[in-house]
Amino acid sequence: MMKLLIKITAFVVLLNIIAELQVITFAYNAKPVNSDAIIVLGCAVYGKNPSPFFKERLSEAIKLYKEGLGKYIIVSGGKGPGEDISEAEAGKEYLLKNGITDNVVLMDDGSYSTLQNLENSKKIMDEKSLKTAIIVSNKFHLKRASIIAKEAGINASYSGVFVKRYFYEEVYGFLREAPALLYMYLKNIANL
Repeated sequence: MMKLLIKITAFVVLLNIIAELQVITFAYNAKPVNSDAIIVLGCAVYGKNPSPFFKERLSEAIKLYKEGLGKYIIVSGGKGPGEDISEAEAGKEYLLKNGITDNVVLMDDGSYSTLQNLENSKKIMDEKSLKTAIIVSNKFHLKRASIIAKEAGINASYSGVFVKRYFYEEVYGFLREAPALLYMYLKNIANL
């Protein structure tokens, strides 16, 4: 019985190591390509202000837009607990304050998960006849976001941020993503 338990534990550890390597490899190999839209995945808002992680994502979208890599910026995210406005609204306000014109910003303020962010963003893309997107999130989140984007039917490239002043939170994000990725793989296998 003890040998079986050791084998199962070793197998689970090995799966987590493989998943972690996928998360890290994808994060640091992701390169944005010229696209129709830039999708900024939602993140926490403090009152009416984007959290530091969200600000970094939005700033990355501004940089990509100014480099000519997208025609529109889609901000996504609903209003969560403790948030005075939706993540999408806070994102739009931040973009407008930082030189992006109103006609460039498209909003999905009805989503509460990465899956909903991307499904709703796909609907917006379809309405505007946009075929390709750059998805912006924290680096640790990109691998899982890529799987969800494929499921949502989005032809995407990726651009990630790493917020150095929140180094420990970022490292925790990378560590947390391995089991989340494994869970997603298992769920997809179960749905076959």
